[in-house]
Amino acid sequence: MWVVPFRLVEATIPVPFDPTKAARRLSELGILTEKLPRHIAIIMDGNGRWARARGFPRIEGHRRGVRSVRETIEECAELGIEQLTLYCLSSENWKRPQRELDMLMRLLEQYLIEERSEIMRQDLRFSVIGRREGLSDGVLREVAKTVEVCRNNRGTRLCLAVNYGGRQELVDAFRRIATRLHDRSLTVDTIDEQCIAEHLDTAGMPDPDLVIRTAGEMRMSNYLLWQASYAEFWVTSKCWPEFRPTDLHDALRDYANRERSFGGLSR
Repeated sequence: MWVVPFRLVEATIPVPFDPTKAARRLSELGILTEKLPRHIAIIMDGNGRWARARGFPRIEGHRRGVRSVRETIEECAELGIEQLTLYCLSSENWKRPQRELDMLMRLLEQYLIEERSEIMRQDLRFSVIGRREGLSDGVLREVAKTVEVCRNNRGTRLCLAVNYGGRQELVDAFRRIATRLHDRSLTVDTIDEQCIAEHLDTAGMPDPDLVIRTAGEMRMSNYLLWQASYAEFWVTSKCWPEFRPTDLHDALRDYANRERSFGGLSR
């Protein structure tokens, strides 16, 4: 495994976002800048199915999916997407065989090490949502390093949902609120939607405008349940290892052509 020394990554000079280049790219794609989603959330589904269909072990699908992750992140950064959130490991995934879980932990740790210099070069802000319990020491260590080296970056926010579940996130938020009620730093009459949002893992982040799911499934799978209440949903039959920037462009064009009324009347 190629390991980028931590001190070398810290010295990597980020390349600032180029709005002129982004506008030119969007024009070529037939998308208006003002029609871009601020926040894209992706359910990266179908790695195991892709592998089984080709006679590979399931973990090979996860490995091949790294290319899709890399290309999607780079494309979002170049187009000026404010935030990209990727569903890497759900709280329900712990039901999988231990061998696969161990391989997923190693793959995630490897990704954080090998891609850190690229994350820095693209000037990405980096964060992780989900519970820490159950994650390997190596993953926790590399997450902390990546968050630290990216602390002054100003580009697209890359958020990884790891050991994440929308219901457990709400439970954790309500527990935080209950604790504040108990110590009287919060009163019942101040609890509203904004208050709840401020106690979620995603506090300070915009709600997703567009949720993309691969492998043809038509469900949310406990992903950003509160935040995605008004998100547009786009599904492709392609499995995640097959997902390419051209598929992202299709999703963006479809999104740009939709009328979002948020419960009101369309124009």
